[in-house]
Amino acid sequence: MSAIEIRNRDRTIEELRTFIKKVLVEPEIVPHCLNIARELIDEDDADQQIAEQISSTTNVKIPQQHSDADTLFIELLKEVVRDEKALY
Repeated sequence: MSAIEIRNRDRTIEELRTFIKKVLVEPEIVPHCLNIARELIDEDDADQQIAEQISSTTNVKIPQQHSDADTLFIELLKEVVRDEKALY
């Protein structure tokens, strides 16, 4: 693994650590984010809309240029929503 890959991995881990800490302090973030994903998952630019809505309504700030951790979080939200839809 190159030094750049290690730095990117470490940055992603640190971002996820910060996010998990926010969720532990404010557990209502998760259902709120899932509701946003449910509303916007079928939009053309769903990832960007989900990120903007989460940023404007929670203390989780997702910048316009998504990091690997941001992308992972949005993908996980959409995966959970799709799994819910599959159950019904």
